[in-house]
Amino acid sequence: MSLVNTSEIEISTFILIGFPGMETIHIWISIPICLMYLVAILGNCIILFFIRTEPSLHEPMYYFLSMLAISDLGLSLSSLPTMLRIFLFNIPRISTDACIAQEFFIHGFSAMESSVLLIMSFDRFIAIYNPLRYTTILTITRVTKIGFAFSLKNVLLILPFPFTLKRLKYCKKYLLSHSYCLHQDVMKLACSDNKVNVIYGLFVAFTGILDLTFIFMSYMLILKTVLNIASQRERIKVLNTCVSHICAVLIFYVPILSLAVIYRFSKYSSPITRIIMADIFLLVPPLMNPIVYCVKSQQIRTLILGKLCQKQN
Repeated sequence: MSLVNTSEIEISTFILIGFPGMETIHIWISIPICLMYLVAILGNCIILFFIRTEPSLHEPMYYFLSMLAISDLGLSLSSLPTMLRIFLFNIPRISTDACIAQEFFIHGFSAMESSVLLIMSFDRFIAIYNPLRYTTILTITRVTKIGFAFSLKNVLLILPFPFTLKRLKYCKKYLLSHSYCLHQDVMKLACSDNKVNVIYGLFVAFTGILDLTFIFMSYMLILKTVLNIASQRERIKVLNTCVSHICAVLIFYVPILSLAVIYRFSKYSSPITRIIMADIFLLVPPLMNPIVYCVKSQQIRTLILGKLCQKQN
């Protein structure tokens, strides 16, 4: 601890929480959490491996899927250290610098996942609206440039977070609301003016709402295009190519929107509900996205089953 003035002490560590009142069973809770992390990391690594090594998957849709897998891996690895420290080793303390670094990576990869889902909605629209020119519009060079541009945008968007948090003074309050660090959670502990953090945090949240709005607009255009197809069988076939992406969008955005509603009406919700929803937001998308795409993508499913059959033989 370091002195700020004669009447105020600035703290140098925060306390993360698991499930309040359930500390005695944290070790048991750690088992499903560790399994979820293991499945999420292995699943996303498998997808990246197949996209990297199989020429049949060298298509725009799968390049964007690899970006989603990287975002999911980053999200899992960003939160893994503190989740394991709390539930497995019962070590809730985290330094302010480590906490600020963690929130940067969590928000950064979350923003990247939102951007990738937006790009994938544009990808689906181009594939359905103009299938004959799909591969000529989305060339490897163009896909790379799109990925780089959105990655740079998200780094620049989240980069102010650590600096705005670092300038704040933290005293008296040190208990965070989750098992990992979030910008809005950390800034509430400040005993100095955090108006800049609040305004910029709202701006970042607004960019996420914009992503969701553009995804919705893309699907309105997709639906309009599909309704112009004469054959009902063809309509269903075309819409079926969007199912995986729609599931990924719902898996990512439903927990975020639910968490926002819960915080808005926090008087009527228990802390356990907020903690569970926050953990779902961080754990479920990286876990479910590989499963959804492996089940719904015939090419990936066939490749995985083929590899498994080879090993058995």
